[in-house]
Amino acid sequence: MRIRKIAPGEAPPMALLLLADPSEETVASYFDTAECFIAEADDAVVGTYVTGEISEDRAEVFNIAVAEAWQGRGIGRMLLQDAIDRHRAKGCRELHIGTGNSSIGQLALYQKCGFRIDGVIKDFFTDNYEGKIHENGIWCRDMIRLVKVL
Repeated sequence: MRIRKIAPGEAPPMALLLLADPSEETVASYFDTAECFIAEADDAVVGTYVTGEISEDRAEVFNIAVAEAWQGRGIGRMLLQDAIDRHRAKGCRELHIGTGNSSIGQLALYQKCGFRIDGVIKDFFTDNYEGKIHENGIWCRDMIRLVKVL
């Protein structure tokens, strides 16, 4: 398995990115200022993440996703560690990430990788997305913000 930045002109893996964020408009907006990385195995894209700078010494993971058939194999952790390593090497002091209150697996993964809950944006998903989002039998309404000091 290898992780690489997508090449100029190469299309980002939208189907994967939409697994983590159902809004095509929001996903498309990442690419104005962000970088997209992909994990490849068996000549297929099996995971992806998008990061961007939010200030001089802070960056954010805007999206991270693993193909359903490849989940549970540690790929999400490898992608997140790759983002941590790349931003640490750039001199970033903090890496931020946000997820829904219903994203139980993601919340566990992020905390296992050293992220700590930094805040909650109440009603983020109800205010910014059409229709109700349900995950793990939970209505996704609030964004949980996490940060890792690098």
